[in-house]
Amino acid sequence: MEEKKHNGMPNITLPEGVAKGTYSNLAIISHSASEFIVDFALMLPGIPNPTVQSRIVLTPEHAKRLLGALQDNVVKYESQFGTIRLDQKTNIPPISFGTGEA
Repeated sequence: MEEKKHNGMPNITLPEGVAKGTYSNLAIISHSASEFIVDFALMLPGIPNPTVQSRIVLTPEHAKRLLGALQDNVVKYESQFGTIRLDQKTNIPPISFGTGEA
């Protein structure tokens, strides 16, 4: 296990099995009054139904913090590596948004 230190944050333990990450090329986002649910899925050619690899459940406050942190990181990434272009020709549907029972 590896511990990460973040400014002002407690030590965060990153278990070895989680550290390798999980690949996802599709996110399905839904919400209720009290929670946001993000399902990270993998869509592959020749496989008709994407498979959910991981589900994250967030409070609305943490979802908004995540949105801000992602926006901040995209801006930093683009200033270092250039604009991220979204290819409109791919067969992968855009990130899905919806409401539902959580």
